[in-house]
Amino acid sequence: MAEITAALVKDLREKSGAGMMDCKKALQENGGDVEASMDWLRTKGMAKAAKKADRAAAEGLVAGKISADGKTGALIEFNAETDFVSKNETFQTAARDFADVALTIDGDVEAIRNAKTAKGEVVQDTVTNLIATIGENMQLRRAVKLTVGQGAVALYLHNAQGDGVARMGVLVAMEGGGDAAKLQDVGKKIAMHVAATAPLALSTDELDPAVVAKEREIQTQTAMESGKPREIAEKMVEGRIRKWQEEVVLLKQPFVMNPDQTIEQLVAETAKEAGAPVFLKAFVRFALGEGVEKKADDFAAEVASMTGQS
Repeated sequence: MAEITAALVKDLREKSGAGMMDCKKALQENGGDVEASMDWLRTKGMAKAAKKADRAAAEGLVAGKISADGKTGALIEFNAETDFVSKNETFQTAARDFADVALTIDGDVEAIRNAKTAKGEVVQDTVTNLIATIGENMQLRRAVKLTVGQGAVALYLHNAQGDGVARMGVLVAMEGGGDAAKLQDVGKKIAMHVAATAPLALSTDELDPAVVAKEREIQTQTAMESGKPREIAEKMVEGRIRKWQEEVVLLKQPFVMNPDQTIEQLVAETAKEAGAPVFLKAFVRFALGEGVEKKADDFAAEVASMTGQS
């Protein structure tokens, strides 16, 4: 029997899309013959994953987790093709497991894919096996972790689909002294605000220069078309840019629970009550499927192929 090397397992995994351990077992069962192993995997339903990989996965779940000490939070987005799959308990459990991994990993989403869950399974192998079992393309699309040295990280899950999973998740990091429970509470309220308003940046300094330039271009064109002299038009543009920043910058936005107060003023008020400096350090907002180009005919085509229709 041929030696089952790591390179051989890797080759079969890339060709089949099946999990690492499944590929190793297939090679052991078939004397190291890759083609025979491919057939073996197909009979077991484990080679379905590769056929699904080019189909759009814009549904699924966002999962979030906060550490026991409340100072670290993680969000992940785990995608599938249909909303139906997001209600599957196995899929939801996997999403929660991946959030647990994200909480402990310092690295990008690729590092998480290669890490092991608490059950000892490699994350990407878990995804691949779910694809084979459920029959839809899936991917762990993105992940993020926020940490504070002192203070609290708050999590808000909007439109919850189950325990710890939802269609939108927001993390808010509150750095500072005082009562951590108070900071957690304020952070949760700000996270709910972020879910509703979708700010582009924490502060004006953090706005993408390209986005600012585009907005300035639009406002300049609008002002010039009004027939105003250039010097007046330029003043109009500056005023409109400031107004726009108040709409898209988190610290400048009116707090949805108290529109007479900005988020910046809410943070300052919290610091005063705490008797110690408090800063809104960062926020992250994951809305399910944002930025994914979804092909409406993907699932319909699969159904048609299954029923013999074209």
